Amino acid sequence: MNNTSPLIPLYTSRGDVEAFLAYPYLFNRLGEWIGWVTAERQVYSVLGAYVGQISDDRRILRKRVLEAAPPGRTPPPPPQQKIYPPATVPLAPLMKELEFSFMDVLLEEPERLHTADSGELRQDMD
Repeated sequence: MNNTSPLIPLYTSRGDVEAFLAYPYLFNRLGEWIGWVTAERQVYSVLGAYVGQISDDRRILRKRVLEAAPPGRTPPPPPQQKIYPPATVPLAPLMKELEFSFMDVLLEEPERLHTADSGELRQDMD
């Protein structure tokens, strides 16, 4: 990550900031790495599992039922430094009502975006 990447807040449907994007990396409110984003705005976990898509109103959305989830991808190397989220962020943009077939990942399934040292799918330590 370079110092010129702007820090973009990502919101829940309630209007709360729950993540930050410093392209291509996603960070939680504590500045810990929780995922990454492709140029097509697809979101993946630190382990490379598909999580969802960034919407125009800066939410991470996912279909509730995926007939076939996009295949996992190899994550980029971990960011070189932790970020320090700002003390204040802009108010959330006006958001469209979600159809029932979509979910707000940061609101309904935040465990999909966990740090590299936690989560159900990480490898066990020997």
